[in-house]
Amino acid sequence: MVRNLMFAAAALTMVATPALAAPCRDAKGKFVKCPDKTPAKPTRCKDAKGKFAKCGTAGAKPA
Repeated sequence: MVRNLMFAAAALTMVATPALAAPCRDAKGKFVKCPDKTPAKPTRCKDAKGKFAKCGTAGAKPA
């Protein structure tokens, strides 16, 4: 019984592993690195006093 459970767990892991790896392909069908799906963080700027300010204003620096 324990052997059957261990076999089932091992089989399930082997089946689930390829599903987790999402391969990306180019137009020719070759495997390529997948593009990063995380959105870029917006640049925030602070003024000389340390308060958030609109980027592009005088004295504002990226934080």
